Parts: sequence; C-alpha cells; structure tokens
Amino acid sequence: MPFYEYTARNRSGEQISGTLEAPSATAARQKLREAFIFPMECREARIGAQAQEPLSRKPLPFVKPVNPGELSVTTRHLATLLSAGMPLVQALNILVTQTDNQALQSILSQIRKDVVEGISLSAGMSSFPRVFSSFYISMVRAGEASGTLPVVLERLADYSEKQQEFARKIKAALAYPILMFLFGALILFFLITFVIPNITEVFEEMNQSLPTITTLLISFSGFLHDAWWLLLLLAAAVAGLGRYAITRTDRGKRLWSIMLLRIPFFGKMNREMAMARFASTLGTLLQNGVPLLTALEISRHIARNLLIAEAIENAGVEIKEGQGLSVALARSGLFPRMATEMIAIGEQSGRLEEMLSRIADSYEKETSAGLAFFMSLLEPLMILIMGLLVGFVVISVLLPIFEMNQLVK
Repeated sequence: MPFYEYTARNRSGEQISGTLEAPSATAARQKLREAFIFPMECREARIGAQAQEPLSRKPLPFVKPVNPGELSVTTRHLATLLSAGMPLVQALNILVTQTDNQALQSILSQIRKDVVEGISLSAGMSSFPRVFSSFYISMVRAGEASGTLPVVLERLADYSEKQQEFARKIKAALAYPILMFLFGALILFFLITFVIPNITEVFEEMNQSLPTITTLLISFSGFLHDAWWLLLLLAAAVAGLGRYAITRTDRGKRLWSIMLLRIPFFGKMNREMAMARFASTLGTLLQNGVPLLTALEISRHIARNLLIAEAIENAGVEIKEGQGLSVALARSGLFPRMATEMIAIGEQSGRLEEMLSRIADSYEKETSAGLAFFMSLLEPLMILIMGLLVGFVVISVLLPIFEMNQLVK
C-alpha cells in the first residue's frame, strides 16, 4: 500500500504535515477528514531516485490561449465571490459557467475537481504553468497560508491590471509611428520599384547623359525590381536567425541584454522599465507574506533581462551571507542609485514593501514621460525623413527634364 505526504490544517487552523498509508490519494484525504484534519495538499510519497521527480499533470489541450486580461477578470471575480463568504468550490462552479473562453473553462473545471478532492487551489493551478505564472501561484499559496486568499486575489487582479495598463500605454505610443513608417516604406517601395522604371525608360531611350542622382535612382530601382523577393527572403532569414540567437543561445541573450541597457536613450528607459517591473513584483510578493529569497527568485524571472536577472540572483546569494538587499543590488551597478537608496531606507524603517511600491510608481511615471518625449520627437523626425526620401525621388526625376528643356531652348 503506498504512502502519501500531506500538508493540512488542524481544528485550530495550524498548518501541519506528515505521511500516512492509504490505497489511494482520495482515501488518504478521507482519512484526514475523519480525523478532523483538513488537507491542503496530498500526494504520493516517492522513494529513492523518484523522489527528485515532481508530480505533475499534463496540461489540458486548448485551442484559444488564455490572455492576461481574461485571467485578471477571472481573478477579480473569484476574489469578489470569496470576499462575500462563498465557499471556494461554489465560487469555482460559478466561474466555470460564466467563462466564455473554452480553455479557461476547462482549466477551472480541472482545478475545481482538484479542490473537491482536497488539493489546495495553488497546487491545482501549478499544473498549468502556461496560464498561472510562478508569481501568481506563489501569491495564491501565500494567501492560503495566511488565510487572506480573497485579499491576495484582489491584489493579484490589481497588479495584473496595472501591468496591462502600462503595456497598453507603451503599445499605444508606438502604434502611430510604426504604422506611419510601414505605410511610408511601402509607398516608397512601390514608387521606386514599379513607377520609376516606367518614367526613366524615356530618359534611357534619349541616350542622354543623366545626373548622378538620377543614375543612382535608376540603378537602385532596377535592383529592387529584379531582386525584391530576394531582399525579403534575406530580411526574413536575418530576423529568424536573430530571434533564434536572442531566445535560444546564452551568448545571444547576453549580447541582446547588454545592447538593451547601453543603447542611447533607450538604455536608460529599459533600465527604468526593468526596475519598475522588479520593484512592483517584489513589493507585491513581500506584502503578501512571501519570503524575501523566494520573492527574489520569482522577480528574477520577471526582469526580462539576463544581466538584471543575474544581478538579482547574486543579490539573493549575498543576502544569505548576511548582506542587506540595498547593498547587494547596489554592488551590481545596474540598479539606479535612487532606487537602492530608497530600498535602504525601507529596510531601516521596516517599510520595504511601501518603498518598493513607490519605486515602481516613480519609474513607471518616468518611463511614460520619457516615452512621450521620444514620441514627440519621433513623429516630426519620421515626417522629415520621408519628406527627404520623396524629395530625392522627385528631384532625381525632374533634373533630367529640366536639362532637356535647356537643350530645347
């Protein structure tokens, strides 16, 4: 008969753990309930080499992925239902019926089934890592341990909505310049590739010497007309290889991270964005009772920059050796001095979570202001560049016509 490891709460609400023998996991949970012990997690104990293998369930297949917005709404609904005193299983039943996304509906149904069998909510969510991040699961686990799950879910929804709003601001600011660049590039490509050759045929038939810029335009136009498909293939190949190097190779990730932090103007903005994301995540985790080292490990994966992630990892090692968080982060040289000084003040005053929240708000505002300033410069700059390119094409075509008029006179 197999043995099962369990984590549970007794009548007084204290968290306990242990091992018992039972024919199945369901029977083990039933034994615990009969002893007035309420299981949070119960799984088969593994022995020897198998003990290192985590128990996991294969994620459910689905057609449409779950986007962050849908997950945020579902989290807030669950927080509202639990705050009203509704049992967790009944709240999950309501969410299953109200969810339109079939993928999320299937996931919630499986989690509800696990909760009915005695598995904790966080353990059920951990079977779907593509939907519930380590940050999300750690927050839920902390809420379960502290008995404040509705409050934690409310904060999770607030955090998710705040991050989505920040991302929407950046996308909205970049949308107009990107569309303008794409349309301008397509128009110029069409003019140079298909319109200019028809006009310049007249000049070539006259066997007259042409201005240098007209000759350059004709040569470039002919090259594009004959090899535009080759250029597209080359651009796609370069983009594919670049993406592979950045996402799959350590050297590529490191070089990309260095470039993002050192490129003029954008380097400072990327550093501020990473700092805002790190401070917001770490502050939220600490505020909900997640231990500092665990919170740092989770925040490291959310940094989205290899150098900053390594600096956070090294900070965790130094904290284990007795260093303070502010000193450990300042040693890397990647975190702004103002941020490390505010963290030091938070450590000394015992208000680290509040200081981290202020740091996140401050750098999010600075990033938004910097992006708005850059957009205010980028739009007229792009108009100027497009005007110069169009002017070059127009002058290249008109100069031979002017010379022909002079010859006629």
